[in-house]
Amino acid sequence: MVNICGLLGTEYPIIQGAMAWIADAYLASAVSNAGGLGIIASGNAEADWVRSEIRKTREMTDKPFGVNVMLLNPHADAIIDVICEEHVPVVTTGAGNPGKYITKLKSNSIKVIPVIASVALAIRVERAGADAVIAEGQEGGGHIGEATTMALVPQVVDAVNIPVIAAGGIADGRGIAAAFMLGASGVQVGTRFLVAKECTVSQNYKDMILKAKDSDTVATGRSTGHPVRVLKNKLARDILILEKRNADISEIEKIGTGALRAAVKDGDVVNGSVMSGQIAGLVKKEQTAREMIVEMFEEAEEIYESRAIICRSRGSIPRNG
Repeated sequence: MVNICGLLGTEYPIIQGAMAWIADAYLASAVSNAGGLGIIASGNAEADWVRSEIRKTREMTDKPFGVNVMLLNPHADAIIDVICEEHVPVVTTGAGNPGKYITKLKSNSIKVIPVIASVALAIRVERAGADAVIAEGQEGGGHIGEATTMALVPQVVDAVNIPVIAAGGIADGRGIAAAFMLGASGVQVGTRFLVAKECTVSQNYKDMILKAKDSDTVATGRSTGHPVRVLKNKLARDILILEKRNADISEIEKIGTGALRAAVKDGDVVNGSVMSGQIAGLVKKEQTAREMIVEMFEEAEEIYESRAIICRSRGSIPRNG
């Protein structure tokens, strides 16, 4: 198994999910200080905002961190320039193939880890020079693909020679242990970090996560080709009704514009988009990022030790990947 901690410069093999409007300098620095890899999510932001968050993060941690670039962002080119100028250690990418940026990033000694939802894309980015991939199943929150984490991760592991980080439906030690048994070298966690004490998301958003049950998420936007997993609320129901009526994509996008910010910043969990993974039903308490990470990996170690699954000679899951 590849030492992902050596690649990332972290204590634990865990990356914080890139959640637009949520994953800012405060959350990223907290996760990095706790031994994981914190991520600033650029979302649809402009390059100046990203530069500001990078500098804020550096004021709060001397540990490695990363920036996620949403490739559909019209400011993506400028954001890549900022990342290179600021010498960010790691870049993750979403919503597409980052091939055209990989050479530039790597020439600036930046690790490139694309989020992928298929074996085909994993192979493509490996050929382009990616250092690792995040294989994200449809259990995750926000924009999702079709394959589940359980099915996707081992197929990607078999198809590429670079490290595979599992994402989607992971929020405790059981999920981490399962990911390693599927062949992953590390994990990415998003939904649980939403309720971290250092996360600046509105309390209404956090409370909705904490109260969620196993059946409380739904994927909207499948008719548009861009499915998004969210917690059920009025906005989600309205979108699903429009989709059932085969409404024009512009009509669906109109009611969704600005909805994520409304939930995150304004606390509107009725008409806002409350993105969440299916694992929300397991998230029951607010903790610091450090408490979350330590607890998850202690749970994973206990599973290895008590059940002696497969890797008997290793005894427990190593903190160094």
